[in-house]
Amino acid sequence: MLDYNVRGVNIAVTDALRDYVEKRLTKLNRYIEEKSSANVNLRTYKSDNSGKAEVTIVLPYVVLRAEDTNPDLYAAVDAVSEKLERQIRKYKTKINRKSRETGFKGIDSKNEIPATDSDDEALQIVRTKQVDLKPMSPEEAALQMDLLGHNFFIFRDADTNTDSVIYKRQDGRYGLLETVED
Repeated sequence: MLDYNVRGVNIAVTDALRDYVEKRLTKLNRYIEEKSSANVNLRTYKSDNSGKAEVTIVLPYVVLRAEDTNPDLYAAVDAVSEKLERQIRKYKTKINRKSRETGFKGIDSKNEIPATDSDDEALQIVRTKQVDLKPMSPEEAALQMDLLGHNFFIFRDADTNTDSVIYKRQDGRYGLLETVED
C-alpha cells in the first residue's frame, strides 16, 4: 500500500538501509487501506555522529509525520516507525469515537500544513510555503494540527466558508482566529 521514497543527506542510501526502512514501515500497511506514499529523509550529522530519520505519509484524510534523532540511524528509524503507528492508532480511535457520536466521515485534508521558520532577531523570512486550504470544521482542524504536532493550523471553515486559524494556547486549550470580509 505504501510507496517509499528514501533520500539521504550526508549519507549514501544503501540497499540494506532502504530495505530496513521499508521493512519497518511495512507494518503500517495494516492500518492504511489506500495507496499512499511515504517520504523518508535520512540525515547524518558529522559533528556528533548522530542520525536523523524523518517520515511523512500523505493519506487522503490526514498527513502523518514523525522524526527522531539518535546516534544509531537504525534506532531512529525504529523510533519513527513506532511514533507513526501511535499517530495512526490515535487518529483511528478519534475518528471511530467521533463517527459513533456524530456520524463523522473523516478529515478532508491531503496536504501537510507546514510551519514557517522565522528568525525573531533579524525578522527575516527564511522559508516560504504555500498552503492548500481544505474545508473542515474547527474540531477537525484541531485534530489535524495535533496529528502534525504543530502549534497552529490554517483551514477553511466549512460552515462559514472563511479562512481561519486554530492554535494551541499556553494553557493547553485551543484558540480560533476567524477572518471577516470588509
